[in-house]
Amino acid sequence: MKKKRVVVGISGGVDSGVAAYMLKKQGYDVVGLFMRNWHDTTGLKSASCTYEDDVMFSEMVAKKLKIPFHEVDLSIPYRKRVIDYLFKEYESGRTPNPDVLCNREIKFDAFAEEAFKLDADFVATGHYCRKETIITPNGDIHRLLAGKDPNKDQSYFLCQVNQKQLSTALFPIGELLKPQVREIAREQKLANADRKDSQGICFVGKVDLPTFLQQQLKAKEGDIIEIDNNTDLAVHSNDLVKLAASYSFSPESGLIIGKHHGAHFFTVGQRKGINIGGKPEPLFVIGTDVEKNILYVGQGHDHPLLSKKALFIRNEDMHWIRPDLALESGEEQDFLVRIRYRQELQKGKLIVRPEGTYVLFSNQQRAVVSGQFAAFYLHDELIASGVIQH
Repeated sequence: MKKKRVVVGISGGVDSGVAAYMLKKQGYDVVGLFMRNWHDTTGLKSASCTYEDDVMFSEMVAKKLKIPFHEVDLSIPYRKRVIDYLFKEYESGRTPNPDVLCNREIKFDAFAEEAFKLDADFVATGHYCRKETIITPNGDIHRLLAGKDPNKDQSYFLCQVNQKQLSTALFPIGELLKPQVREIAREQKLANADRKDSQGICFVGKVDLPTFLQQQLKAKEGDIIEIDNNTDLAVHSNDLVKLAASYSFSPESGLIIGKHHGAHFFTVGQRKGINIGGKPEPLFVIGTDVEKNILYVGQGHDHPLLSKKALFIRNEDMHWIRPDLALESGEEQDFLVRIRYRQELQKGKLIVRPEGTYVLFSNQQRAVVSGQFAAFYLHDELIASGVIQH
């Protein structure tokens, strides 16, 4: 019987290298495919994770494992579908997550198309997550599960994939802990066994964000306004719509304490880059107004206007990985919620109304950022996600 072919997205990192090894060990016909998604080095903080190094390590791993190695340039779809989206969101005063978009639009879409050109039956990545398939009379249902390593679980980054994409996806290291992955790489004498994990924007690298964004977004001076901790702008209500709404800041809400170089370069909860000292407590961004180019800040990690009890997701921005479990208007259900990568799961209730989905948390949540993704879990299964509107 002909072996099933798996094309592995091999990146030069230890995770994808061990993923390829695991698949070969399991008896698959394994092919390594390296994707180049970015050419520009504007804003990069370090040249230690260059394209040339990534390709070199990828080729060395493929050679060691005795698997075919190919390379594909996906920089055009990556710029159009990930980076242009990133610029557009920042310009609008929202903070996107390019890694989530990269998985939905590139790794499990454009890259998968290239993999199928190589006669792939499956597409594999080095993500720390798991897949389980349930066979039903109405067709297979694919469950996306958290990785076994609680410190490395990357299911959040896949919160926008769909059933079709999951049907051909494999996650060979999802059952492993990171130290086990390193140990396997050392045992197999893979060249990248002790190579540092990549950081920063997916396939771009670790960047100085304002410098990177200035490729398309102009720096422009504006006021920094401090909102006193005792200012009564917080919502004291049981009304769900009011609880989820953005706080209403205005120039009259506080005092001008300095200047910034572009409100669209900042995000709620950010501390770095404000560059104003001499306060009893550190300053944090508590709001931005990109139209008026105003940055609102407040003292202290626990400033009352840094936290909210609810958030809102528009109907068009809600995505169900499990369509069979989707809630209809008028329904509500308890979920575990994550509003950013590596955040501990939070208890919350999804409440669906005609205008969209509200999430009401059991506890106040710090730095609920518009443009980010909220992911919804039942136990360790990722069920749905949505773009936070406010």
